Amino acid sequence: MAMKADLLGYSIGDMELLAVKYGEKPFKGRQLFKWLYNDNLSDFSRMTNLSVSFRKRLSEETRIDIPTAQEKMVSVDGTEKVLFRLNDGKLIESVIIPDGINKTACISSQVGCALGCKYCATGRLGFGRDLTVGEIVGQLLYMRKSHGVEAFHNIVFMGMGEPLLNYDNLIAAIQIISSEIGLSVSAKRITVSTAGIVPQIYKLADSGLKVNLAISLNSPSDAKRKLLMPIARKYNIDKLMEAADYFARKRKKRITFEYILFAGLNDTEEDAMELSKKIKGIPCKINLLSYNPVDGLEYRCPSEEQVNRFAKILYPRAPAVTVRKSRGIDIAAACGQLAGKNMFYKKRSLI
Repeated sequence: MAMKADLLGYSIGDMELLAVKYGEKPFKGRQLFKWLYNDNLSDFSRMTNLSVSFRKRLSEETRIDIPTAQEKMVSVDGTEKVLFRLNDGKLIESVIIPDGINKTACISSQVGCALGCKYCATGRLGFGRDLTVGEIVGQLLYMRKSHGVEAFHNIVFMGMGEPLLNYDNLIAAIQIISSEIGLSVSAKRITVSTAGIVPQIYKLADSGLKVNLAISLNSPSDAKRKLLMPIARKYNIDKLMEAADYFARKRKKRITFEYILFAGLNDTEEDAMELSKKIKGIPCKINLLSYNPVDGLEYRCPSEEQVNRFAKILYPRAPAVTVRKSRGIDIAAACGQLAGKNMFYKKRSLI
């Protein structure tokens, strides 16, 4: 017996084609799309504006496979981490971060990661595979099934993986997420975080999607950046800054440079001064974050005083500087700590 087609990840166009295939008008596909993503409904029998014959055919030949959690952990600060086991047994993690009445969903785009950033637990796993469109969107649908429509207000692609290396599925997922009859989350509340895949930054800028961009910078020096992030060997800091400036001006909104501070490595006055020169003229803001410990790594966290000192040197030389507090450290849910139960995958070099 053939495997039922999983509709999770289907676009509006895909749904319209399916409706026509089953002898329905195309607008019935749009209604199906709304039931799945906007109403978060996976029971065909409850999709009452679809004909009985259409619902019967859908039930017989298709499925909606929204992921379920294998494990959930809640931090003392309210951050929630969810471990998903995918159909092929691979694991990914997602995080919900509360901030007053608002919540941010931090979701994954890949199983593991190919970039191998030296400070990142996900990077140590190697690369498993790209997530499908359905697996990306499914993380958010699960969160809404668990917590309702207020489960999150903002979305960041800062979980496991490099989003811009799964570009086509990323864009398809964002289109579903931002559709008014989809998850109905404005693209302006979606942030894509990248380690610096320069060609794809230009491509995202030209895509027409009004998403935000965050770039993991971590050093203004090519030499230091290469020590932390092997991708810097392929795209140097000047090329990255050119791409960042292009995105900010095309998007007409400041981009964010994420800067993790490591004690004795990239937290000196000289680092701050050089950083202010590199970002000069680029519409941007800088988020400073103290390194989050990862078992087996020897990097050290700077003191709070050193972080604040670095910030004071940067501002007002930089347009905007924020010191961001790590969330969910006690459950290994903070930036750089997601490791999906340490399932290791084959390394894949991209440099």
